[in-house]
Amino acid sequence: MIHFLFLVGFAFFVSVAFGVFASGSEREKAIYGAKVFAQFIIISLVLAWIFYFIPW
Repeated sequence: MIHFLFLVGFAFFVSVAFGVFASGSEREKAIYGAKVFAQFIIISLVLAWIFYFIPW
């Protein structure tokens, strides 16, 4: 569970930074930051499920 919380925290701070440094209006920056955050979480969960089923 702690790994997921670290993932959410990292995704939040990185998406805020990407939103701040993006070009466009404030609304476009907020939408871009939200998209980056969602992509971090969704892609990480998909990769976690893929790695779960790989026999190491």
